[in-house]
Amino acid sequence: MSGYKDPNLQDRLALAQKAREQALKKLADAPKLDEATIAKRKAAQEAREAAIAEKSAAKRAAIAQAKADKQAAAKAKAEADAVPAPTEAELKAARDAKYAARKKRKKG
Repeated sequence: MSGYKDPNLQDRLALAQKAREQALKKLADAPKLDEATIAKRKAAQEAREAAIAEKSAAKRAAIAQAKADKQAAAKAKAEADAVPAPTEAELKAARDAKYAARKKRKKG
């Protein structure tokens, strides 16, 4: 029984050249595409790209709308929860009450 013999450099180069020639022959034997098929494939690719772009634009619009709705809801909640600023008359009444209480404590 003979053992495994490693191919030498020349054998490996010959095998690589043969494989290269077979690949080129296979490529040359492949049927050529006619203009109609090329145009059809190009139109299909453009349609796919347009659909992807439309879907992406719709998604971006939905995200922007959701963000605007969220901001509007937050603004409405903030306005509903906000305590109105006191008027000049209310500020004066509170100041007068504080002064009166201090005066009462000093006399009392």
